[in-house]
Amino acid sequence: MWPFRSKAKTIRRTMPVTLHAKYDAAQTTRENIRHWIMADGLSADAAVSSDVRKKLRERARYEVANNSYAKGIVLTLANDCVGTGPRLQVLTADTEFNRQVETAFSQWAQAVGLAAKLRTMRMAKSTDGETFAVLAGNHNVSGPVKLDLHLVEADRVTTPYVKLLDDTGIDGIEFDSNGNPVRYTILRYHPGDLRATINDFDVIDADAVIHWFRPDRPGQHRGVPEITPALPLFAQLRRYTLAVLGAAETAADFAAVLFTDAPANGEAASVEPMDVVDLEKRMATVLPDGWKLGQIKAEQPATSYAEFKKEILNEIARCLNLPYNIAACNSSGYNYASGRLDWQTFARAIRVEQADMASVVLDKILAAWMYEAMLSSEFSVLRTLGYLPHQWFFDGTEHVDPAKEANAQKTRLDSNTTTLAAEFARQGKDWETELTQRAKEKQLMAELGLTETATETATLVEDDDDEE
Repeated sequence: MWPFRSKAKTIRRTMPVTLHAKYDAAQTTRENIRHWIMADGLSADAAVSSDVRKKLRERARYEVANNSYAKGIVLTLANDCVGTGPRLQVLTADTEFNRQVETAFSQWAQAVGLAAKLRTMRMAKSTDGETFAVLAGNHNVSGPVKLDLHLVEADRVTTPYVKLLDDTGIDGIEFDSNGNPVRYTILRYHPGDLRATINDFDVIDADAVIHWFRPDRPGQHRGVPEITPALPLFAQLRRYTLAVLGAAETAADFAAVLFTDAPANGEAASVEPMDVVDLEKRMATVLPDGWKLGQIKAEQPATSYAEFKKEILNEIARCLNLPYNIAACNSSGYNYASGRLDWQTFARAIRVEQADMASVVLDKILAAWMYEAMLSSEFSVLRTLGYLPHQWFFDGTEHVDPAKEANAQKTRLDSNTTTLAAEFARQGKDWETELTQRAKEKQLMAELGLTETATETATLVEDDDDEE
């Protein structure tokens, strides 16, 4: 019997205690009833039903296609997260074997265009809320591994028929009793394609499907666009810009107007209202009696125009963990300290995104690649490895002040608070590859008589010249 289930020697009676708590946000009043009228108690999957996700995807795609800010933000997220593509580093004890596997995987990744496909997946994750990919064979891929990555749009993953009382699937995804995906139902054609039919679909095992999305609630199995909270703001930003432009154009379209200070039926020449008079350049004319010549004063854009757009864009970028200077691609109002501080928040968000990509997408791709590679005689040794120890490298971020970063790096190495592996990893480089290359360079420099002392002296002379 568990200790906490042991019978107590004495039985004490407890009186019920009534707690009185009051939250302003839980009150419904005449002032806030309209604000909270859309709040509901739906489950995670019911709140993001198929119809809701379809409408959000369509609007997000439309906004990204027509709003330059939205397009730039989505591209920035994809470029900063994926960059030129992830690089594999194998961590077994056999250095030569590690190099061979890394080289072979890099060649395969280049053959299938892995980096470009990952960037497309990251863009789809922002716009569609989720992205799918199917691991399948492709005989046209050069090299011994004929594996390929086929991207699938979220609209194609759906249940083409209705199952009554079916509690094992969520819109195209079938789960086991533990909640693990078992099979995916994927339409062969996009629902918007003229070739699409309701019975034209494939059921694919979960081992061959990659599903990447961000669950915002426990029990959520399908994703919504990451820019969903910003969609109304994007629309407001475009409407406001067009309205200001229209007002400015209307004021500019009038070359001149005739107006009078005389009262109605006063002493002024009779002029037909809204009559149009053609004007010629460098002409002299006489105005009707009692009338003056003037122009419409342009009231738009107002002085608050730029500030309003900045605040809206800042609010848009917040739901994506983007600082304003990254979203606007404009750091003119920043100093060095504030720019670095905002960048650190964005850099942490990128590292989290890269770690999620590595575990959900890249590790599954590597497992499939290993399975295909071990079938060849070149990498038959992979059959003896139950797990390939590895890690992924992404492009490093360039420091705004390279001199300060180099000094900080030297201090960390001298104080033994970091390692060469960690410092090279910050730059997205493999420390073994870089040190091997550096050793070759030093050897060649020694053969050519270019000693490090001479190089350091030349660098010091250049620094002195710059200071002067």
